[in-house]
Amino acid sequence: MRLVIGSDHAGWPLKQTVIDHIRKLGHDIVDIGSYDDKPVDFPDIARAVAQKVTSGEAARGIMVCGTGVGASIAANKMKGIRAAVCHDIHSAHQSVEHDDVNVMCIGAQIVGAWLAVDLVSSYLSAEFSTDEDFRRRVEKLRVMDEQG
Repeated sequence: MRLVIGSDHAGWPLKQTVIDHIRKLGHDIVDIGSYDDKPVDFPDIARAVAQKVTSGEAARGIMVCGTGVGASIAANKMKGIRAAVCHDIHSAHQSVEHDDVNVMCIGAQIVGAWLAVDLVSSYLSAEFSTDEDFRRRVEKLRVMDEQG
């Protein structure tokens, strides 16, 4: 799977651990920044991640910031994005299985490296359910996204 990852300055130290794990799993990853601890605005990074996903250049995205909350809010402003903060294994896979989440947001100040690796594995191994109820609900989300 081809993925895109981005972080703000609060997330960049954890981001490299996540990238290394993704590569170990055999996936391709595009890192769109940030690349150091100099302050950046998470909405700019979230926009860049979202654009890679909505353009089809990446199948899914990952954002790493301080709490994951700001990144999730910013990514969800972009048409076609379904972003979720995932700080537990169940949410990491169920968000994909039930809600077809395409951007997972992790808080580097909330989770450590070991949990982040497990979250990423859970997120990447999950597939959107073929259950009619989940498909219907995600279609309603798509319509809401279109109509505003």
